[in-house]
Amino acid sequence: MPEAVAIIGAGPLGRWLALAAARAGFRVLLEDVMPANLRHAQELLRRELGPEALPKVAFVSTIEEAVREADLVIDCVPDELESKLEILWLLDRMAPPHTVLATPTTRLSIADLANCTYRPAQCIAIAAEASALTGYPAQGSGGAEQQILLRTTGITAPETVALLDRFWRQLGYSPLFELEQP
Repeated sequence: MPEAVAIIGAGPLGRWLALAAARAGFRVLLEDVMPANLRHAQELLRRELGPEALPKVAFVSTIEEAVREADLVIDCVPDELESKLEILWLLDRMAPPHTVLATPTTRLSIADLANCTYRPAQCIAIAAEASALTGYPAQGSGGAEQQILLRTTGITAPETVALLDRFWRQLGYSPLFELEQP
């Protein structure tokens, strides 16, 4: 299971992921280049987590600081090719070799994005719109968990799949893994 989760971007999705991950017991490093976004995130998390749980979250202003000790990095940049390529390029070069890179995208090929890194086997797509991830999973009747779709490639490492499976289950989701078709 990941111990440290870096979240790049403190907009609505990044704030929600940071809050959910901290509540699930993960150490969270939340990064944003905009100080105002980090302040808003800090206020929200302080209000939601309370002072005793807030130390699980570090608010940082550089990607390098965020990913230095991360086991899992989730970027929350716009779902546009140029933005995704730029952030994955940075994350790939700054994160330790064991770090898994997860990117929310419904429009882009994870195989194409992963092949632009030195760690394609450690890249995975969170195939959900950001708006679908900014609320807590609904515990339906019978305790059924909300599902989250994760897209893999033919070379995604089993360890990558296992790490994301444990992460999302800890957040209260039931992950479904789908092999991206070429």
